[in-house]
Amino acid sequence: MTTDTAKNQTARDEQSVPAPVETHSIGEEVNLDAYENYFNRELSQLQFNYRVLKQALDTTHPLINRLIFCCFFSSNMDEFFEIRVAGLRQQIKYEREILDSDGMSPKQVLGEISRVAQEYIREQYDILNNVLIPEMERENIHFVRRREWTPKQAEWVRTYFEEEILPVVSPIGLDPSHPFPRLVNKSLNFIVELDGKDAFGRETGMAIVPAPRSLPRLLRLPDDVCSGGDNLVFLSSMIHAHADELFPGMEVKGCYQFRLTRNADLELEDDLEDLASALRGELLSRRFGDGVRLEVADNCPEKLVQFLLKEFGLTERELYQVHGPVNLTRLMAVGELVDRPDLTYSGFSPSIPRQIRSKESIFDAIRKRPILLLHPYENFSPVVDLLRQAAKDPQVLAIRQTFYRTGAESEIVEALADAARRGKEVTAVIELRARFSEAENLELASRLQEAGVIVVYGVVDHKTHSKMILIVRREEGRLRRYVHLGTGNYHAGSARLYTDYSFMTCDESIGDDVNKLFQQLTGMGKALKIKKLFHSPFTLHPRLLSLIEREASFGEKGRIILKFNALTEIQLIKALYRASHAGVKIDLIVRGICCLRPEVPGLSENIRVRSIIGRFLEHTRVYYFGNNDLPADVYCSSADGMERNLLSRVETAFPLDDPELASRVREDLDVYLADNCQSWVLQPDGSYVQSQPGEDEERFASQLVLLERLTGKT
Repeated sequence: MTTDTAKNQTARDEQSVPAPVETHSIGEEVNLDAYENYFNRELSQLQFNYRVLKQALDTTHPLINRLIFCCFFSSNMDEFFEIRVAGLRQQIKYEREILDSDGMSPKQVLGEISRVAQEYIREQYDILNNVLIPEMERENIHFVRRREWTPKQAEWVRTYFEEEILPVVSPIGLDPSHPFPRLVNKSLNFIVELDGKDAFGRETGMAIVPAPRSLPRLLRLPDDVCSGGDNLVFLSSMIHAHADELFPGMEVKGCYQFRLTRNADLELEDDLEDLASALRGELLSRRFGDGVRLEVADNCPEKLVQFLLKEFGLTERELYQVHGPVNLTRLMAVGELVDRPDLTYSGFSPSIPRQIRSKESIFDAIRKRPILLLHPYENFSPVVDLLRQAAKDPQVLAIRQTFYRTGAESEIVEALADAARRGKEVTAVIELRARFSEAENLELASRLQEAGVIVVYGVVDHKTHSKMILIVRREEGRLRRYVHLGTGNYHAGSARLYTDYSFMTCDESIGDDVNKLFQQLTGMGKALKIKKLFHSPFTLHPRLLSLIEREASFGEKGRIILKFNALTEIQLIKALYRASHAGVKIDLIVRGICCLRPEVPGLSENIRVRSIIGRFLEHTRVYYFGNNDLPADVYCSSADGMERNLLSRVETAFPLDDPELASRVREDLDVYLADNCQSWVLQPDGSYVQSQPGEDEERFASQLVLLERLTGKT
């Protein structure tokens, strides 16, 4: 520990964090429990999705990336309906309705969701049809409609249909012996209106055609059937054009796209004997949960729409009639089908700190001083190298690691498997219930077990969301622990798209803390005393409340900056309201959901909330407390300001005691707070206003500034 670090730690110890107590009244005229002091969680999530959609109109993004933002909006909305809307419908179905902190009932929230989502989705298709597609046409990228096919193109489509689609498609006529099929969640389907009798004399008038899931939804037409440029055709157009070939001898009067979104949340009992087996069973049922949303082409006749609604047990409120493809997420394929680097973000080489570059052994570098990396601007490779070197190093005895989202095929997994094959004690704590990564994590567990890794699944009713690696190495006759702690997952792909901090240290106290956390996860027993880390579900929540309360005791000399992906936990919000009332200046950088109402006189006039939306997904979680005239307390964490993170998950928050590292994180926060074009400021009425440079100001885009500072790339 350096001299400065020791002084800082002594100062903190002398001013230890007290137990959370409400020593500051906010005034009798303000009721902190009043519904009007909080925004609705679900509607705030919708607002975040809308901010993502608005990136499709931001011409500072390259054109293809703007299209991808439009697709991200669809992907986000899919998950919103699969999980959040499905949860509200479940509350109503089983008469377990719960009023949220804003006082809205599930029925009221669903009504408002329908109104707002309809508006946003109409705008999405307007942006696609009237902005993005025309701009792509001007760049010689064409979505070729059926009515525009040349004879050569039509012939190519016919050949593709006969050779690739017809052999795998399964049209289903609807009659007493062929009831309505059980359609897979979010699959593309067609309802077909028919006239005439089939070979058996049946005359049902309707059929369902599920689009083969094995086929791409968007294809590039060969250059030899086109007159130049990039020409793309939808699978749906091909099926529309040749639907009559699926029903020989009958007349196809109409063919219309639709798509059903189902409840995709998993429900597992707490007293499971075998979590992995139970999860495998639940994954099969996820594809066929209750319907929650029906998307239909807007040219579909009313009688067919009503037929589908009745079949799925939905009402007009769950109906979304769209002017275009019902599965816009698949348009992300444009980036792969079209070779136009001038219309996408140019690549960059993430930097590697000199401290690591100058050392052959990463262990030597960490011993010299702790390392902090900010991805994606700084390379994720040192984290991989740490495990690779540990796997091959004969002095390393044991490796332990948590996994939330990683994937079975990765360099990190290969390094752990290699370490196990070399005889090291390797333990992996795999969270099987990481939403939508469950199947991958089951595969990951199997692969590691085959290599000899000890695999455990954490605690059944507490998801393991913390990001930890512990390496035990013998050095000079004693054991030393090396630790990696992060704000993001051990996923190289995410590390190129998400902003996250990685921290590597051999601090003895932190090493001991992480060792105890692994003991709690893999073994059984009472919660062990942790020295430096805060950890959920035990100390993180009360410690955060205490630190906020401490800043409140400093009044106007207090300072708080919190960076989350979401802020919903009510006790945390109340503590921030009290600190604001005491005069503390508070900046919240909240990417997504925020239930706190800022800048309300007498309640939150000292709180400002902003959301940063840009090229990279903001994912770092940082807690900064000004600490009066003493050195600031700075923590990075795996936890957001949500009930689930703070009260019912395994999470960690780790201190940056090194003054240079703490100062570096504060500088990063200041970059975000100075953003005047990628930031959206939350208003007291719940709306967000995008920041704009003043007349004499230059554009200051936080992510671009960090990219230039850390990589030299603009």
